[in-house]
Amino acid sequence: MDQSDLQTIHPITRWVRFACLLEVCARKPGNVHRDKAFADLDHNDFIKSADVISPLFEKTIERGVGPTILKAVQQTHQKVGKNTNLGMILLLAPLTAVPLHVPVFEGIGKVLKNLTVEDSRCVYEAIRLASPGGLGDVDEQDVQDEPTLPLVEVMELAKDRDNIALQYTNEFDDILHYGLEQLALELGFVDRWENSIIRLHLKLMAHLPDSLIARKCGRSLAEEASLRARTVLESDWPDYEICWGILSEFDDWLRADGHRRNPGTTADFVVACLYAGFREGIITPPPLESLPLEG
Repeated sequence: MDQSDLQTIHPITRWVRFACLLEVCARKPGNVHRDKAFADLDHNDFIKSADVISPLFEKTIERGVGPTILKAVQQTHQKVGKNTNLGMILLLAPLTAVPLHVPVFEGIGKVLKNLTVEDSRCVYEAIRLASPGGLGDVDEQDVQDEPTLPLVEVMELAKDRDNIALQYTNEFDDILHYGLEQLALELGFVDRWENSIIRLHLKLMAHLPDSLIARKCGRSLAEEASLRARTVLESDWPDYEICWGILSEFDDWLRADGHRRNPGTTADFVVACLYAGFREGIITPPPLESLPLEG
């Protein structure tokens, strides 16, 4: 698909695809990208996943949030065979349920308010299928059981341990307010998209300790990662050569324990912020041909 093809497809598909592609193409510390892979995941897995899920979000309003989440996870499982995108799917589905004529930060509250127990059932099935790491067991509304509460109430129970659940309870505040405010500062995004995305990634991690790291390694290590991200930002990255050394050291530290310190939830937030930024006209995607899609 080239740039001219993208102009003829549904805008939601275009925005979701660009958000997913840009996230994995940007060489963010600790994540998979074109120069770094994990033992079980590489750049091409995420490229394929972006192609699989992006058209599905055109129909979120008609299909419903929970069913769209489940369908996207099922399609990823069938065509990619790996959990590349559960978190971003969970964030994108409510955002793409807001009608296009309504600003996303005005419409998200109504979408969340209307979520049901059936949405919870679909999400539970999707999570079981994706089988993300570090979930553990909980006493109430455990994902291995059948839910009995609407999705927002289920997320309320998990918000202290999961940043994605938190967004369902605060009307996506960290994405639609903090995240978009940071993106609005990125002048010249089209030409400097990679540095802009890396800086957004660092700001989000400094703002909200990554809950995937917390689940796998404990809260204190997630807070240390947050402090290290802030240190990179305070070095005036990327303006001086020494700043790149600090960023590289941070990347090495995040990768020092396999992928246990992978800031995967922050990467999911980056996708959601980029989607919302494109939707609201805060940023514009670069030409597709300029993206380094070959890993």
